[in-house]
Amino acid sequence: MTGVPGGAGVVCARGMNFENLPLARRTARLALVPAAALIALTACQDSGDPAGGATTSVAGSDAREDGEKGDTKPQRLLWMGDSVSEAQVPAVGAAMEAAGVEFESMASTGGGGVVGEIAEPTWKALPKTLETFRPDVVAYQITTYDWGTPDEQRAAYTRLAEAVADAGAELLLVSAPPFEVDDFYKPHEAEIKAAPGSAKTVADGRSDSVRFLDSTSLWGTDSGAAMAQRSKDGIHSCQQGSAAFAQWFGKELHKLYGFAPAQAEKWATGSWTGEKVFSQLGCA
Repeated sequence: MTGVPGGAGVVCARGMNFENLPLARRTARLALVPAAALIALTACQDSGDPAGGATTSVAGSDAREDGEKGDTKPQRLLWMGDSVSEAQVPAVGAAMEAAGVEFESMASTGGGGVVGEIAEPTWKALPKTLETFRPDVVAYQITTYDWGTPDEQRAAYTRLAEAVADAGAELLLVSAPPFEVDDFYKPHEAEIKAAPGSAKTVADGRSDSVRFLDSTSLWGTDSGAAMAQRSKDGIHSCQQGSAAFAQWFGKELHKLYGFAPAQAEKWATGSWTGEKVFSQLGCA
């Protein structure tokens, strides 16, 4: 496939991976991501497959044409996480809204987690958000701050699962992308590595209402690899990586619920690409 301006090639692979993005340390300035790179999302879709290649669905639920979801979940999606998730919010929100899904985010820079003392603001805000927004699906992306022992992590994810179930919704626990474990994160490296396993254990024990989504199928496990699509700070994503995540997430919803994602051409080059979060990161 022809590369986009700036020399960033595009590879159509599972999860819509965009190759050859430059990576550097957090202190460097993020690379410009041209809109043409986002347009490339549309070229990788099979027009006959609303999920862009994902055809598996939950038993008893059929994929519908775009805009004809009926009772298929999600109708109202609540998104949770930290600044990594916050950089994905514009793309995920645009993709969901293009598919007719109501979307709300609780993602928070410097917090947003559910483990440990840092999670108190999340627990304080969550009950009201569940009551007023009334989501049918809650997606929690494991944060870079989910620090604690595996027992503490499992207890926190179980508490979240119970709160979401009591609100009549299902919970998706989504593993975080690989990110650079710098001096700030190094003391908590073992806890960071343990969190996905803790989340999966909780999901396996509550398979009727909790699912674990392993994003390594999109990002891989090496934050320094092109597949990870990390920005130059080694942690967050710019517009191109966020769009790839939104595309992947829509496919996962299709597998679980028969949800029909909107075609990328309907949202991938929208006004969300100019959101403040990207300028704060030094993106285009």
